[in-house]
Amino acid sequence: MKKRVSIILVILAGLKLCAQNTYVFFGSFNHDKETEGVYVYELDTLKGKLSKVTSAKGVLNPSFLTLSEDGKYVFACTDSKTKNAGSVSSFEFNPEKRSLTFINSQKSGGENPVYLAAHKNGKWLINGNYTEGSVSVYPISENGWIQPRVQNFQFSEGSVNPDRQDRAHIHSTVFSPDFNYVFLPDLGADKIRAYRFDSEVKEPLKEADKPFTQAVLGSGPRHFAFHPNGKFAYCIEEMGGAVSVYRYDAGTLEPIQRINTHSDHLKGDFESSDVHISPDGRYLYASNRGSENNIAIFSILNDGTLKTVGYQSTKGKHPRTFTIDSTGKFLIVAHPVSGTAVVFKRNTETGLLKKTGREVKLNGVSTVQIRKY
Repeated sequence: MKKRVSIILVILAGLKLCAQNTYVFFGSFNHDKETEGVYVYELDTLKGKLSKVTSAKGVLNPSFLTLSEDGKYVFACTDSKTKNAGSVSSFEFNPEKRSLTFINSQKSGGENPVYLAAHKNGKWLINGNYTEGSVSVYPISENGWIQPRVQNFQFSEGSVNPDRQDRAHIHSTVFSPDFNYVFLPDLGADKIRAYRFDSEVKEPLKEADKPFTQAVLGSGPRHFAFHPNGKFAYCIEEMGGAVSVYRYDAGTLEPIQRINTHSDHLKGDFESSDVHISPDGRYLYASNRGSENNIAIFSILNDGTLKTVGYQSTKGKHPRTFTIDSTGKFLIVAHPVSGTAVVFKRNTETGLLKKTGREVKLNGVSTVQIRKY
């Protein structure tokens, strides 16, 4: 009997070691360092329920988050939407202790940082600054400490809309699948800028042989995503209300399609914002703010082009960002205007979404990331 009990205990201990928890990280426009700015929740992967784990104060407007490849560090755009300010900050997340600890901050090299990308080797961080259109590169120490920036590129030219495109506005910084290139959608210049990235040198960013891809004038390129097969890339255009599809090869983009993210009845004043692809590469999702507050769902055909499936209300106001978990079962949306985070279950066959669990109230919630530990 004792032997059987011992065997059972060993099995249970093994199961506990193998068990993985899914954590969800939120950033927000908190507008006050004394209030919570970064939040960590646990996702119940059976019921889709979010339960708070911890949070962090002491930073202002952590508007965008990204995680290190190993999930140990959380990097944030901070001092966003703050006059004459801008920074990037790092935190350590410990899933065993369920703690989030501030590490340090560095100046962002430009006003209103809006996007961060971490290199897979854990040694580099790239930040995009929206207001005056710039990008900064930082080395990362082994302990998650952000070193002072080693490069900062400023862009100036605008485009055809004087109200929105008086100058460059870098809206995201996205590594290619092999991490040898970085793409910078520039809403102000209607360009997708391209740079080589050599992680073994002190100044890793160098303009690519083809330095940019021209987008449709007045379209306002915003966020950018690669297909899991690495052959196609997709750019959501904030002002044009569309997704442009590109064939990708070794740092170059070849346009093959442009498709609306909105229903035909909507005319002008688009506010398209975020784009993600399901892990199996079968579906693309694109969020629309403004009057629609929905996600457009597309099936991805074998040649990389998109076919509209339908539109799903996000059950909140201003779906600025969203993300899909690594299993493809869940999609979570952050709404800064309604201050809500909403969890949806994905039908992996049809691509359609169904709200699950209760929405979580988070003041000014602006960004979301999901990670298994």
